[in-house]
Amino acid sequence: SCILLADGVIKSEALRDYAFLGELSLDGQIRAVPGVLPLVMGLREQGFSKVVLPEGNGSEAAMVQGMEIYPAARLGQIIGAFARRKGAPRWEEQGVRPLRGDLSALRKRIPAARDAGDFAEVAGQEVAKRALMIAAAGFHNVLMVGPPGSGKTMLARRVPGILPPLQEEEMLEVTRIYSVAGELNERRPLVVERPFRAPHHSISGAALAGGGSRPRPGEVSLAHKGVLFLDELPEFSRQTLELLRQPLEDKEITIARIGGVCRFPSDFFLLAAMNPCPCGYYGHPKLACSCTEHQIRSYLGKLSGPLLDRIDIQIEIYPPDYDALERFDGMSSAAMAERVRAARERQLFRYRGEAFSFNGQLPSARIEQYCGAEEAGEALLRQAFEHYALSARALQKLRRLSRSIADLEGEERISAAHCAEALQYQSFARRREAMREDTWIR
Repeated sequence: SCILLADGVIKSEALRDYAFLGELSLDGQIRAVPGVLPLVMGLREQGFSKVVLPEGNGSEAAMVQGMEIYPAARLGQIIGAFARRKGAPRWEEQGVRPLRGDLSALRKRIPAARDAGDFAEVAGQEVAKRALMIAAAGFHNVLMVGPPGSGKTMLARRVPGILPPLQEEEMLEVTRIYSVAGELNERRPLVVERPFRAPHHSISGAALAGGGSRPRPGEVSLAHKGVLFLDELPEFSRQTLELLRQPLEDKEITIARIGGVCRFPSDFFLLAAMNPCPCGYYGHPKLACSCTEHQIRSYLGKLSGPLLDRIDIQIEIYPPDYDALERFDGMSSAAMAERVRAARERQLFRYRGEAFSFNGQLPSARIEQYCGAEEAGEALLRQAFEHYALSARALQKLRRLSRSIADLEGEERISAAHCAEALQYQSFARRREAMREDTWIR
């Protein structure tokens, strides 16, 4: 535009309120570029009301309310529109159809990206399904430990189906991340479902956390407001797993480079699964484990204490027996989603005005205020604390879980039954602690 202005082809008055984005090729084509959504939102904040950009970014940019979008395919279309001697640019004459932001209409046109499946299709595993519903209600991280064939992956892939739908503000927030990562296209210019990211255990630290010479979001950011599923957790390198500690704690990831520091949001629900030993059959009711105690210790030792401390629910699951495989009488995903929604609404009301929204995000300083149990419940927690030699952090996890269980049941007071159920969802944590203290019995 500057060259055309200098040559007198375009008058400066015609460019008022316009901004230009895109990559110009040598043959005059205008190529799509990543990160258009946050760029257009930034231009709106700077006072621009009209943006000319590549045709391939048109639908993405049209999500920004209050902006007029002019998607062009070639430089000639822009010159033809602005080179008129009189009046405002006539884009229609150049084959350009102006777009105006309409998020609701765009959302309806985008097809579902995946079928999460229904929990009613899962036979047995009622304890695991109950634990996942509690986790979804309170935004608690989960670790499932069990032998091959116990249904860990099948259960995990159904979790998105019980999470509340993204609100419009959340959609834009997630879509901005995908825009910067270059993962949007004309068919799916808007992220309308909660992300479900399941990277392979061979992933590098940079791909998980984000990075590169020009930093781009990694899997922890692409899972923002959704689920990050890590299957075969001990198979990830320990260095890679340790990168999870910052986003799990701060809900963002910081990437420092010579040119500056980038911060990407990373508020995700961690869902992890693993075998109990290298061969996978320790604890199996019928198949024998071939691992030595040293091998099992080494395998489980890949998971650091600080990482496991950030996972509220750590349960052991086993393959269902024959009779359980014949029963499909469990709750459907739709019914579970309704209970999750109601529990989350209780939390949003309780924590209105706070910096956090869900029980899993409760800071230590506020647990006593919001997670006090009835007298019988407090007595049970005290007994568990002393009997299992729990740490203060472990006790706080139990209180958070008890609070979520009470919310799921629609009760404001935390009872002894809620506390007892919360203890049930720490079975693997207790087994691992026993192993560390050399009291593990095979």
